Amino acid sequence: QVQLVESGGGLVQPGGSLRLSCAASGFIFSRWAMSWYRQAPGKERELVAAISRPDSRADYADSVKDRFTISRDNAKNTVYLQMNSLKPEDTAVYYCNARWPDGLAEYWGQGTQVTVSS
Repeated sequence: QVQLVESGGGLVQPGGSLRLSCAASGFIFSRWAMSWYRQAPGKERELVAAISRPDSRADYADSVKDRFTISRDNAKNTVYLQMNSLKPEDTAVYYCNARWPDGLAEYWGQGTQVTVSS
């Protein structure tokens, strides 16, 4: 069974850092493009960062560029999102996504809450 499990979310003060992890199982991880999305209350789900295969090209939303870093470890079937200089606007549920390069198949994790507040 395909499964994506996010972890690492929590409450952090503005300017702080968090590292999210997404552990994948049930499919050949290295063949899939991975990404992180987030959804804040009352807003649409938005793409935060994506990393391709096989060259691991990374793309970021303008709002997080230079603050967040996406990476993947194919040997560990895990994708990460390092989040630095967090802002209250980053508060959202963050979701891990696996997408076949042709765009016709994808899987989602259950989400992990990130709250940035004093």
